[in-house]
Amino acid sequence: MSIREQLPATRRWVVKIGSALLTNNGQGLDVAAIAGWVEQLSHLQKQGIELVLVSSGAVAAGMTRLGWTERPDAIHELQAAAAVGQTGLVQAYEQEFQKYGINTAQVLLDHDDLSNRQRYLNARSTLRALTGLGVIPIVNENDTVVTDEIRFGDNDTLGALVANLVEAEVLVILTDQDGMYTADPRSNPDASLIGEAEASDTSLDARAGDGGKLGRGGMITKVRAARLAARSGAHTVIVGGRIDNVVTRLQQGEALGTLLTADQQPQAARKRWLAGHLQVKGRLVLDDGAVRVLTLQGKSLLPVGVRAVEGDFHRGDMVSCVDAQGVEVARGLVNYSVQESRRIIGRPSEDIESRLGYVDELELIHRDNLVVL
Repeated sequence: MSIREQLPATRRWVVKIGSALLTNNGQGLDVAAIAGWVEQLSHLQKQGIELVLVSSGAVAAGMTRLGWTERPDAIHELQAAAAVGQTGLVQAYEQEFQKYGINTAQVLLDHDDLSNRQRYLNARSTLRALTGLGVIPIVNENDTVVTDEIRFGDNDTLGALVANLVEAEVLVILTDQDGMYTADPRSNPDASLIGEAEASDTSLDARAGDGGKLGRGGMITKVRAARLAARSGAHTVIVGGRIDNVVTRLQQGEALGTLLTADQQPQAARKRWLAGHLQVKGRLVLDDGAVRVLTLQGKSLLPVGVRAVEGDFHRGDMVSCVDAQGVEVARGLVNYSVQESRRIIGRPSEDIESRLGYVDELELIHRDNLVVL
């Protein structure tokens, strides 16, 4: 079965919509188009798919409200436009989703939220909680406060990082072109649509162009985003947002746009990332029962199975899990600091609140953030 044919069976999607689509190429928010995408996303959610929507358009919408025709260069003017536009953007989504009885949540992220391990876990937990409640998070970069030095650079990149964050199986990037072409179709009539390629294919770079006046990303950012998404095993579809019923048809396995495939399954890719890309900050010494649960049953690590804590770590840091002989059996992102961990190890999870006065997570390390070595 081809990857296209596997899409109907996937259960977690991130959908990113670009500025040019949302603002009808700078003419103000395209409410009718938003209504169409919301209808399709609502249909997907009713099919049991967990959805996160990454939406551009705040700056562009603000520019329209302020009567600006050219994107400003000054960061404070961009931030002002984002602040003006964000309210209208989220309101438009909220009104449309309410027609289908679906609640939405506004989530604004910046670079620090995804580079800081504690904030990364907090963002992940919040997004997973929202989707579990049937709420559709609407994610945008926090353009009102970010600076050029710390911004993602474009919402294609943000979409990919969110796909990593929630362990999505599919990233859909809706754009103003039908997909990726062998050359720029606006200037080359012989350009043909690329139906499918591996995200890691370096030949794609030469075929990608620059962004338009409203957005910060072009096709090259979408290719790079697909590579980022592929790190956690997500496949990326770059496709025209104005294609009739595009999202619904993609979910049904129809061959639309350009599919850039990951070369490994989501869970395996995430485990590889955990195992190789983070510095270990401490050690948890496990009892024999915890070792068996982790290595043979693939379960989460609970405080009751930990005998000792070593090192200096905070929530979200990578720690090593060792057996009584000091042999490393696993590693993962810990949910509590070293001081907190020392107060709850050896105790059942229901004692966490009485020991700490609060509960962040019932597990010391959740199985999704744990790799067995």
